Amino acid sequence: MNADGTHDILNDPLSIEEPLEIRIGTKPFVVTMRTPGNDKELAAGFLATEGIIDNPLQIKELAHCKLAAFPENTVQVRLSEGIDSSKIVSERYGAISASCGICGKMAIESVSRALSEINSKLTVQRSTLLTLPESLAEKQSDFLHTGGLHAAALFREDGELVCLREDVGRHNAVDKALGYAFQQSMWPLTEYIMMVSGRLSFEIVQKSLAAGIPILVAVSAPSSLAVSLAREKGQTLVGFLRPPTLNIYSHPQRIL
Repeated sequence: MNADGTHDILNDPLSIEEPLEIRIGTKPFVVTMRTPGNDKELAAGFLATEGIIDNPLQIKELAHCKLAAFPENTVQVRLSEGIDSSKIVSERYGAISASCGICGKMAIESVSRALSEINSKLTVQRSTLLTLPESLAEKQSDFLHTGGLHAAALFREDGELVCLREDVGRHNAVDKALGYAFQQSMWPLTEYIMMVSGRLSFEIVQKSLAAGIPILVAVSAPSSLAVSLAREKGQTLVGFLRPPTLNIYSHPQRIL
């Protein structure tokens, strides 16, 4: 609608949101709403950050399931011998929406599952951190077309971009980026910085801690629970990273 009351009819690109079913063997494990693309990374990242697997060698095969009713929306994970997949049970109810991460957890204790404290001597220059938002924005190709996707990226301490993934769900974008690193045998990510395009929720911190990330930054605000978890586990949490300023919420000794 224009200011003078007239209107134009235009084609407006939209972010794609479709379900992805992750199967372990032949057994459905979870369904998440995601933006198609990098589905195998998403599956690997999800299983790793949920604590189901901790080594890429535990995955025997990871591929779209050709026998499923919707092969393009079904990923099948076959685990290596020695892992009893029949005892693996999803701790989430039904489908996970694109906006929901922790939603659907069956018990508070499963949400607060044990996570190791960060063991990393990584430090980063404040001036380097302030360059990351521009680097992130420049590579968000899908966001530039739709304005409707979140991004998660991994950077080296000198600000070099290693991996960036986008998704309609912020936790899916994180799982895709972490899934890439997992498949590349980069875990634990004790020498990397992760940046996300939105706010820092509890689950974003939880997932990054599962990967051993020592410095987690975002352009927006963290939640109180996210800050508490980061402080407890020794992770440096930075919010409102908007040059020329930033807020440090935990373990500031890593920012020089």
